[in-house]
Amino acid sequence: MTKLFTGGCACGAIRYSILGEPLFSNHCQCRDCQRESGSGHGSYATFARAGVTLTGEAKHWDMVGDSGNVKTRGFCPQCGLPVYMTFAAMPEIFTIRAASLDEPARYKPQAVTYAARAHDWDRLDPNLPTFAGMPPG
Repeated sequence: MTKLFTGGCACGAIRYSILGEPLFSNHCQCRDCQRESGSGHGSYATFARAGVTLTGEAKHWDMVGDSGNVKTRGFCPQCGLPVYMTFAAMPEIFTIRAASLDEPARYKPQAVTYAARAHDWDRLDPNLPTFAGMPPG
């Protein structure tokens, strides 16, 4: 049996457990992820929504991605930590912030996305496949 991926916000008000392996894990260097993370990129693991159990009440805010589709970011109203994202165009997936994992060492990035928006000071693993935007489907 696969070990659950567990995590949540800093204060524990929001918790998740996820059955299954990530479908995709990436460092995203788009401007939205830079702003949300307060750094040069955001690090994410995306899972099938069917395997996710979520407890606690998150606050949400929507933004429109380059594709024109809405992405909703969930964050803790108490400690402010961004925890997850969902996508209106892809309701079958659930994306978590790698730093929100109880065991962040389990995060294994597979690619760098939106590298066209990277900053020289944000150096990521040069061995990862790198895409100017999102990789093709």
